[in-house]
Amino acid sequence: MAPQLTLQAPLDLPPEEVHPYLQRLWTHDLEGSIGAATFTLVVWEPSWLEQQMVRIGRVDGPITGLLRQELLEAARLALPDTDLPLSTAPMDPRLAWAIGQKDGDHKSQDLRGQFVESAISAHMPRRLITLAPTLDPGHPLETLVAAYCPLPEDGGAGAACGDVVVLRGGMGALQQSLDLFQTLVDESLPCWVWWNSSLDEPSEMLEALAPVPRRLVIDSSLGEPRRCLDLMLARISAGQAVNDLNWLRLRTWRESLAMVFDPPSRRDALGHVVQLDIDVEGDHPVKGLLLAAWIADRLGWHLVSSYAMEVDGPGQGITAEFERTDGVGVQFTLMPVPMGVPKTHPGAIVGMRLICEPQQRPPLCVILCSESGGCMRLESGGMASIDLAEGVVPLPEESEEMEMARLLSGGHDSTAPLLAAAVPMAASLLPA
Repeated sequence: MAPQLTLQAPLDLPPEEVHPYLQRLWTHDLEGSIGAATFTLVVWEPSWLEQQMVRIGRVDGPITGLLRQELLEAARLALPDTDLPLSTAPMDPRLAWAIGQKDGDHKSQDLRGQFVESAISAHMPRRLITLAPTLDPGHPLETLVAAYCPLPEDGGAGAACGDVVVLRGGMGALQQSLDLFQTLVDESLPCWVWWNSSLDEPSEMLEALAPVPRRLVIDSSLGEPRRCLDLMLARISAGQAVNDLNWLRLRTWRESLAMVFDPPSRRDALGHVVQLDIDVEGDHPVKGLLLAAWIADRLGWHLVSSYAMEVDGPGQGITAEFERTDGVGVQFTLMPVPMGVPKTHPGAIVGMRLICEPQQRPPLCVILCSESGGCMRLESGGMASIDLAEGVVPLPEESEEMEMARLLSGGHDSTAPLLAAAVPMAASLLPA
């Protein structure tokens, strides 16, 4: 975390005093400080997994809302004590729910929302509002306010100051605080809403926090797949700026595939794809569908049909047929693959295979694999007479806060065109 100069120490206030106190803070108490004229960042921060792991004594507090490595490792160790498959990702909402069924009453300090991560702080948010629901549904509303200034790491001047507001309590108390929340959002400034949790949670809260034209940030790896894709599709169709952290994690896959076809000798093969196979971890297909949809959109394919396919183990496979611009069919298969040590988020891509049959040239097979897992299934099937190109896709190491900072640096008030084009196709690929 970058150094912070605290202008006003964190202060617990009665809810009705929060808004007038903030007005008085900047107009009288801190007249010598410059309030940033930038944006508001709203974060829905349940941190259900962290709260449950602290409650049963598997990790130490305080509760911060950050995906620290200690928490992820403890979640993996707790998985065998549940009825979930061992390939379940630590951030799968089902794991937090399963741990919630276990006994435990450990307490710890709750510091959600009280720190500004350095990557986000660098963009000098005018106001950071964190809504932190507690495990106890009857917990009364607590409100906390602080003012801060990021200190430039190069020692220079020019940092503008902002404030932090935390609303913490049971779900009912937070729902009753929505009128207060709305008064804290300055409609004259851009507002980003980071829904940092599963999309299966009550839609009423999401609707209240993130109406158009606020910019919505979600993670389509968290939640029932149809719900994730339909929500994105509806919000994009309504003209809202939607950003998906799951889509951002595909960046290295898209870049690696583009590099394979960068040599002039291979570019023509892209117009002659006949087969696309994608393997994903576990039973969450959204990330694989988004990658397939991006490829199909970029190459101008038309979706003909899509079906669910029974496979061994949890989840279902998906098989589909596309039609190229020249009328030739392309077969697509998405296969769920169990992994002994799954990555952090559900549905991470294990590998992909693209087979091309250019005219008057040997067939080309492109296989890309995750650096944390092999692609033996994709490498099978008689490759002797095929020109084979293989590559390892590096895993992005940025934290969610770093990815959020990347979005803030772009400042876009519309959905990225590639994502906007991929979501409708991905939604159509997912069988009913």
